[in-house]
Amino acid sequence: MKKKTITLTVVMLCLCLILGCGSAFAEDAVRVYTLNGTTGFGMAGLIADAKPGYSFTVESDPSVVTAALVSGDCDIAALPTNAAAALYNKTGGKVQVLALNTRGVLYLVTDGREKIESISDLNGKTVYAPAQNPSFIFAALCSKYGIELNIDTSYAQPAELNAAVAAGQVSLAVLPEPMVTVAKSQNQDLVVALDLTAEWDKVMEPGSLVQGCVVVRREFAEQNPDAVKAFLADYEASVRLLSEDAETAAQKIEAAGIFAKAAVAAKAIPNCNVCFVTGADMQRDLGAFLEIMFEQVPQSIGGKLPGDDFYCILK
Repeated sequence: MKKKTITLTVVMLCLCLILGCGSAFAEDAVRVYTLNGTTGFGMAGLIADAKPGYSFTVESDPSVVTAALVSGDCDIAALPTNAAAALYNKTGGKVQVLALNTRGVLYLVTDGREKIESISDLNGKTVYAPAQNPSFIFAALCSKYGIELNIDTSYAQPAELNAAVAAGQVSLAVLPEPMVTVAKSQNQDLVVALDLTAEWDKVMEPGSLVQGCVVVRREFAEQNPDAVKAFLADYEASVRLLSEDAETAAQKIEAAGIFAKAAVAAKAIPNCNVCFVTGADMQRDLGAFLEIMFEQVPQSIGGKLPGDDFYCILK
């Protein structure tokens, strides 16, 4: 009897150790949130390949991601650049930017009812744009050109505006890729009238239009520097796939739940300007963008410029 009791105790201890180890691994996983659409494209390889050591959540609303960062439920996240700066200001510097992941992806599309050959043709027009980052950037650009127009954000999300454009309910709209590709596939009358990145570079610091980034909670970065470095290495490889093999990357984008159709994603990737920029280059480009936004639309970044400690530059 004693022998059986000892054996059972050993088995129970082993089970507890196994379960305990399982819980430890779950707790040690880096919790990563990302957005669907272009901001999340670079994360697709990591998600689809089920890279060990990470847990991933894909969201459509940036406010859900920022809430998870504030609550501590998220360690690393992909966000619009203006949202990252606003969150830094709101939390007193509790988030830092690790890398830039998306440059300019905005385009002005028209169904032909409005003849737009240059940005000056927008004077006096009503142009629909998704709320937050796209509308802020478009407002800053038009202000710099001295254009007076009405920017309508009643279709708050890009997918909502895309549906309205595709259905012919809106004739002038600012859309990000891959929504431009989706809309054009559904409405043959649509054309891209303006590449807003090209228009930006004519009057702003060239290369300073950066729309997406990856941020980290400062506390997590300070306590887990090796995990952050490992993530950046894995993330860079995931981003690289988009330029090396767009078809495979598109399949992973669909598999990861970041975009519904791989074929559309593959077609859109060349126009999505996905990038991986860290260190001093990151600070230079994002700093220039935030200065422009602060000058033109200060509320878009939380009312003030982030300090130098906003930039997490790993040694």
